[in-house]
Amino acid sequence: MKKAPTVITGTVGMDAHVIGTKVLSRAFKDAGFNVVPLGMQVSPEEFIRVAQETDASAILMTSLYGMAELDLKGFKEKMMEAGLGNVILYIGGILGIGRHDFKEDEAKYKKLGFDRVYPPEADLNAAIADLWTDLKKKKKA
Repeated sequence: MKKAPTVITGTVGMDAHVIGTKVLSRAFKDAGFNVVPLGMQVSPEEFIRVAQETDASAILMTSLYGMAELDLKGFKEKMMEAGLGNVILYIGGILGIGRHDFKEDEAKYKKLGFDRVYPPEADLNAAIADLWTDLKKKKKA
């Protein structure tokens, strides 16, 4: 039997909006993933530590308080230093303060090292399909 890929979920930084990450965790578990739910107010360092401990394939972060960019400065570099450069990174939610174009957020977070960036109204089934696709691509690389 093939081992299910492990994904870590949680809200980043001081974000206490936990409902989104709970929904995300349940959807990915139902889709066949081994989910390690960290809950709310997870530091970038905790995501890294748990990814190392669990041999995670992906980290799926949510944020609704608009400050994740500050929380995640240098995160990809820390992932690389920890030997986790191959871990897939997704983030979704309200990623900026005030009204602005989601495409700007997407570009900003991709520059920070995230593989995919989702708006708050993202389709969970599409995100699940995206992760299966990204895992297959990573396996071939």
